[in-house]
Amino acid sequence: MEPIRQGAAGAAVEDIQERLCSIGYQIDEEERAAKGFGRSTATAVARFRLDHGLSLGDEVDAPTWSTLVDECYQLGDRTLYLRLPNFHGNDVRQLQERLNVLGFSCGAVDGTYGVHTEAAVKLFQESIGALADGMAFPDTFDAIERLRHVWGGKPADGPHPQGSMGFARAASVLEDAGLAITADDPISRNVAGRIWNLAHATIEDCALDLVDSAEAAPEGTRVLIVLSTEPLPGNVAAGVGNIMLDDIDTLPRRMRSAIQSSDATPRTVRVELPVGNAAFTISDAQTFAVLLLDAICAAFDRLEIA
Repeated sequence: MEPIRQGAAGAAVEDIQERLCSIGYQIDEEERAAKGFGRSTATAVARFRLDHGLSLGDEVDAPTWSTLVDECYQLGDRTLYLRLPNFHGNDVRQLQERLNVLGFSCGAVDGTYGVHTEAAVKLFQESIGALADGMAFPDTFDAIERLRHVWGGKPADGPHPQGSMGFARAASVLEDAGLAITADDPISRNVAGRIWNLAHATIEDCALDLVDSAEAAPEGTRVLIVLSTEPLPGNVAAGVGNIMLDDIDTLPRRMRSAIQSSDATPRTVRVELPVGNAAFTISDAQTFAVLLLDAICAAFDRLEIA
């Protein structure tokens, strides 16, 4: 494109001015009304180029225009998915920031929709019971927006440690959360039983219920946790989130996101245990039980469920 510089006027200048103002750069009202590329527009362009690592100057050339367009995207303006060349822009950066805070790591927040971002989107989609295809459509954006109270105002680059749960806080969760746990197969039932034993050994008045099936959850159950050693069939579940017991540091945050996104009654989250093909031992079952009980207590600490 031919550079647009001081002295130009018209629709192209108006577009540049609107974009710059929308992301916080100041341009004189008289210049904007006249759609003229004057001194204040040039100053805004020069500052924009400096802020975004472009070569110094006050004209809008092709790299400046491309960067300006990218910076004006807001999350939800377009469908995002893995392609070549990669999508890049402010909307991708917003997506990465929010997923990182929610526990679904995109890696570095670089504004580029690459393989790590696609993988994080798939994990988030699976956690909320949506089709995990890695394509960020309005449904994905809406689910993230509903979790604004979780990610809003928090740094995106982590780590976001939950911190150890004190006895009093863990006891409060186990007494009042309205939790039930069940399992799909013999191995996961073993782990579920160990979680129940640990919880009831922690406090005398533990209200965590161990049930044979989802249908057997007692009245008043607010959240049902389902353990399974099998992958989620077809990566699809209706209103039930699915998370992996893998990254322990982010497990409580991923569990919170899945619970708060569930539209099942009671709210339901499925936890997939990474058993693999090796022999599964009693020690493995106890380790999983301890990790999961800690994550449950951290996830439910001060969690308000409507």
